[in-house]
Amino acid sequence: MALEFASRHETFPNYKTFQMELAGRPLVVETGKMCGLSNGSCLVRYGETVVLCNVTMSDKPRDGIDFFPLSVDFEEKLYSVGRIPGSFMRREGRPGEKAVLTSRVIDRPIRPLFPKTMRNDVCVTMTVMSVDQDCSPEITGMIGTSIALSISDIPWAGPIGGVFMGLVDGELVVNPTLEQREKSDLQLTVAATEQKIVMIEAGANEVDETTMLEGIKTAHAEIKKVIAFIQGIVAEIGKPKREFQDMELDHDLFEAVKAEFLDQFRAAMDTDDKNVRDARLLPIREKLAETYAEQWGEGTIEELMYKMQKFVVRRWLLDDGKRVDGRGINEIRPLGAEVGILPRVHGSGMFTRGQTQVLTVTTLGNTKDNQLMDDLGTEPYKRYIHHYNFPPYSVGEARAPRSPGRREIGHGALAERALVPVLPSLEEFPYTIRLVSEVLSSNGSTSQASICGSTLSLMDAGVPIKAPVAGISCGLITEGDRWMTMLDIQGVEDFHGDMDFKVGGTHNGITAIQMDIKIDGLTYEIIEEAFEKCRKGRLFILDEIMLPVIAEPRHELSKYAPKMLSMVIPVDKIKDVIGKGGKVIQEICANCNCKIDVEEDGHVFVSAIDVEDANRAIHTIKTIVEDPEVGAIYKGRVTRLMNFGAFVEIAPGKEGLVHISKLDAKRVERVEDVVAVGDELIVMVTEIDQQGRINLSRKDALAAIEAKKAQG
Repeated sequence: MALEFASRHETFPNYKTFQMELAGRPLVVETGKMCGLSNGSCLVRYGETVVLCNVTMSDKPRDGIDFFPLSVDFEEKLYSVGRIPGSFMRREGRPGEKAVLTSRVIDRPIRPLFPKTMRNDVCVTMTVMSVDQDCSPEITGMIGTSIALSISDIPWAGPIGGVFMGLVDGELVVNPTLEQREKSDLQLTVAATEQKIVMIEAGANEVDETTMLEGIKTAHAEIKKVIAFIQGIVAEIGKPKREFQDMELDHDLFEAVKAEFLDQFRAAMDTDDKNVRDARLLPIREKLAETYAEQWGEGTIEELMYKMQKFVVRRWLLDDGKRVDGRGINEIRPLGAEVGILPRVHGSGMFTRGQTQVLTVTTLGNTKDNQLMDDLGTEPYKRYIHHYNFPPYSVGEARAPRSPGRREIGHGALAERALVPVLPSLEEFPYTIRLVSEVLSSNGSTSQASICGSTLSLMDAGVPIKAPVAGISCGLITEGDRWMTMLDIQGVEDFHGDMDFKVGGTHNGITAIQMDIKIDGLTYEIIEEAFEKCRKGRLFILDEIMLPVIAEPRHELSKYAPKMLSMVIPVDKIKDVIGKGGKVIQEICANCNCKIDVEEDGHVFVSAIDVEDANRAIHTIKTIVEDPEVGAIYKGRVTRLMNFGAFVEIAPGKEGLVHISKLDAKRVERVEDVVAVGDELIVMVTEIDQQGRINLSRKDALAAIEAKKAQG
């Protein structure tokens, strides 16, 4: 019996494309073909980089929460760069560090533009499907997210745009190519609305504040073109924004609590000790719970506590110029710096700022300790690794530690970014460097304390950094057209304020920036003032606190640190150093008690605890790759005995003959009377014949050594 089938070709009637030019390369947006069940979706092509962006929102608000539940995920697919994952399962696992950092960079500018009283879950997913290294997938994903949110029915006050700025040969470049990024002194990511800056993330080679601000302004000018482009797309295919359940705290309830408890909140919060403040607030919370919990629920009580503290902090700052801990607006908390705290590690430094305290430990390793990178970047290995740990005891919480989350990864990356510009090159300092920042106590600005503690630790370890780096943050309070900034914000000011503007740098300029805000953006005036306050703050920390403790890197490494030496050998000599089946290099490692790494380009790295062992290995390798010089003296090993003399190996795979007449100053009747196989001999090269055969002399070597001793 015949079966009949029928179908028709899908025509995608809603399929549309939109195109603009961004930094000289085409930016193409496709909608209406893929992912038809998302609230908003688009496929963005920038050059040959392709990112699929989707946004979804739950129908109902999540119960029992007092925050907006937004998740942002940047998914790196290794097929996008033509690679198979290196894991055992050969599939992508948990997000890598770069993916987490990109998710954070995109989360920060979009989050403040959602309604603050919405509690519906919103998920942003960016899937990287193809990567053109000249066209940043991170910027492509940010623009795609802005488009997907803007054309969706999800309430959002965008659009935003984003670009990457470089500084190549003193010139600012928008979205630099891979070649330009490799020689750029600036890696600046800026996101903005049409009117204001909403996110800044930067790493820089000591770039001054004026140049940095000019880079932000140049970025904003380009972003405005992107926003106009997105607005055109929204005008054509944008959906009406849906209604949502407003979870705003009852106004009358808040006013009633304020009338009854405001003075109590003020008295409780007027202290510089976080523990004292928390203890004073506890009975107030209990009173609120007794009065209102039954009617309004525990969630409302927590929100009341938050709103009242926020009200007090902001009124003190805006109306009275008063800070919670009694400091002046531009006064830094009490500071302390120490080095050499841990005796057996390679370097340690502790930085204290009020109740914030971070201990950073430096560990040095050989090049085999480099981190293997399994991401979309072009660098296969990472030489400098910075980890940041935030244990529960640092904030007085009684819970078990857990693996690092996005916040920990982000703070570690910020400290790493701040220090990379001052690290010595591999040729100058042939080590893998790992820093671990342990947060011992936290009351705001732990990431900046990590930068300071890390500088101390590196200098204590003897790492020859180009310049010391310090970090500090600037906060912001806004109300209508009123605004004010304050230096060195503590936890409560960060929690209830509008900005955490973190800047790391040296005496000469900025090395890292990270800006977090809770409002719809910053003006150039605010950014310029934050830059200036952070500049003065970090210079004070460097000159008055850190450098008096340790003025420069130690001249010697810890006795527990491996001693690394390096050299470059001809590529055609690599096989001689390694030997058949690795025999030669293994023998050198065993004899010299060291580790040896040989790179494909001829770079050789030798590590040993004792520097003399490393020197012996280097000398042995030089002997292998260099032709012996007549008159040079070597320490060799007897390999064979003949009637006419002894063969001596002066380097692995390289031996010469000591004729019986050259074995000793006196006459030798039998070779066996003077040496045996395995003996070590001091010998001198006396001749290399036309066939490359090496003639050696123990007699001449001994005479030369005696003559040298006689000369003194």
